[in-house]
Amino acid sequence: MAQMISTMPMVDATPAVSAIMASKLPQSACLDTPASGITVVSRQHVRPDAASAMADLTLSVSDLPMLSCHYIQKGLFFPAPDLPMSSLVSLLVSSLSRALAAVPALAGRLVTLPDDRIVIRCNDAGVDFLHAVAPGLSLDDFLVPDADVPTKLTKDLFPMDRTVSYEGHRRPLTSFQVTVLRDGAVFIGIVANHAVVDGTSFWHFFNTWAAICRGDSPRPLDFRRNFFGDSTAVLRFPGGVGPAVTFDADAPLRERVFHFSADAIREMKAIANRRPGGGAHDAEVYGKMAHDPKNPESRGEISSFQSLCAQIWLAVTRARKRLAPDATTTFRMAVNCRHRLLPAISPAYFGNAIQSAVTTATVSELARHDLRWAAGKLNASLAAYGDGAIRRAAAAWQAKPGCFPLGNPDGSVITMGSSNRFPMYEGNDFGWGRALAVRSGRANKFDGKMSAFPGRAGDGSVDIEVCLPPETMAALLRDAEFMQYVSCPSHLL
Repeated sequence: MAQMISTMPMVDATPAVSAIMASKLPQSACLDTPASGITVVSRQHVRPDAASAMADLTLSVSDLPMLSCHYIQKGLFFPAPDLPMSSLVSLLVSSLSRALAAVPALAGRLVTLPDDRIVIRCNDAGVDFLHAVAPGLSLDDFLVPDADVPTKLTKDLFPMDRTVSYEGHRRPLTSFQVTVLRDGAVFIGIVANHAVVDGTSFWHFFNTWAAICRGDSPRPLDFRRNFFGDSTAVLRFPGGVGPAVTFDADAPLRERVFHFSADAIREMKAIANRRPGGGAHDAEVYGKMAHDPKNPESRGEISSFQSLCAQIWLAVTRARKRLAPDATTTFRMAVNCRHRLLPAISPAYFGNAIQSAVTTATVSELARHDLRWAAGKLNASLAAYGDGAIRRAAAAWQAKPGCFPLGNPDGSVITMGSSNRFPMYEGNDFGWGRALAVRSGRANKFDGKMSAFPGRAGDGSVDIEVCLPPETMAALLRDAEFMQYVSCPSHLL
């Protein structure tokens, strides 16, 4: 086990309970007991362990559109730690206090200035840390092979459920919850304001907290907030009444995490990159050619992830039985702009540096064509999304500012968020073992919302969290062409 810190944090314990006694509380002393059986037994307000000297951080043209989005909700299941629960809570709180000192933006609040600019005030206002227990639930209740995600349970693994990011004017910009299950397994969940962080920054902070907890030094972050330079564009909210989400958060959905093995993804990639008439080339031969730097055809190669997304686009469109043949389908993919800008900005840039790359095709076009064609469409859209496209999108937003229209108004959109490249397993060992699985809360979920996670094995496998209406999900599960690529992760067998 790695060495773990044991310093005293700056916290305000809820008067009802202290973290040290939380695991010994009777049921009557619990702060919150929802139907899931996940019970909050202590709530602390945690401040950075050193005063911030950071000036106000102005929300950028990539931050401001996110004010209408829910806070990001992501977390990790871990094996049972070999230490008492009271010590675990104390350890997590003390390391969190130090992590907030390293990332003071997350301990601040949003403030609207007289000129209507919205800034992050790094005022050390602090965050909430909740300790919860689930004495009737074990890891097997959450990670069920070949089944829907039990959303009635997972929603209570996170605080601030469905809080809209504009509320960061009045509420913490981040909140944290550790939930201890009956079998000793632990879930660590983070909720973070989406106008303050994108997925890259979210997982940078998760890594920072884990590194401090296990006694390592975290990587420094870039707080310069110069993504597009200075902008005079503002969003105005008269009377301080913030925006609502742009989709129906209560529409019925089924949610599944589909696992695609490294072998399955290699097969899809080989098909996507196969030349017309090249059916005799098997995946192994193609793979050697595609990665040969002397091979001119290796340039413009369709990636593994693009190939997987194309398969999903085809299958979900088939499963949406009510779409007319001439309806336009849209595949939206979150694009990290950090490395696409010229000059590139730091990979450690802390804030939102994302845009949405859009690819369209009609239902009949997708029905007539194969994986190679659909993957080629996605590849072309993403290849064209360079510095010029990013700056044009930013200029268009500045000319007509508004919140990002998340959702699926016409029932034909797929929105792929998160990334299989995020360090969800790598770098997030808090000192007692590698995480077992990633799960998210109910934030920003609607028909066609999908999130990519790396496979736990780190071998190139990918997990895709898929949200669809019940009838569409049922049709997708009956689609043999799609399901032939889906398997169960080895750690769930």
